Amino acid sequence: MFSSKSYLERKTGPYGVGRLSYLQSLVNEYQNTDDDDAKTQIIGNLANFAYDPINYEYMKALNVLDLFLDGLEDPDDKIVEFAISGICNACNYHVNKKHIIDNGGVKMVINCLSRPSEDTVLSAITSLIYLICPETKTEIVSLPVVECMLRLSKAKNSKLKNLATIFIEDHCDPSVVVEAQKIQQRHFHIPSTVSS
Repeated sequence: MFSSKSYLERKTGPYGVGRLSYLQSLVNEYQNTDDDDAKTQIIGNLANFAYDPINYEYMKALNVLDLFLDGLEDPDDKIVEFAISGICNACNYHVNKKHIIDNGGVKMVINCLSRPSEDTVLSAITSLIYLICPETKTEIVSLPVVECMLRLSKAKNSKLKNLATIFIEDHCDPSVVVEAQKIQQRHFHIPSTVSS
């Protein structure tokens, strides 16, 4: 459910902790804790706040998108999973999209396609779809990405399979798809052995 400022004010009351203060406390705790479980829980909470446009102003003021971008390069797969979820939730808003693009986020999101978590890969594909624009299209629908999407379109997980197929059908040039298919055929070709 999307919120309005008046709804949040009524819900918080005159003596409650406001949304900005609460988000600030989450960011501070994330940056200051050494507890990996706490970090994972906090970035997950921040990712959940990223779905609601009412929070975008607060997220910008607190540099939450930068926290998500940093999280994409974390060695902990759960941190990456929640960071890409936050990116995915926020990147459909044009200001957030521009920030992600301007700060090297497209390459980081592409790198998430090879992560072990299916949820991470799903969020990465969805994010790439949202991030496609004239400025990023060449990078996002490049041959290596299309080749990866072809592999994912054969996944057992129906969500991965369907989302990768949508990516290919809606955003990829057919000639690049054919080239990626040829690469896959060469890559998986097993030469026949000659019997003597």
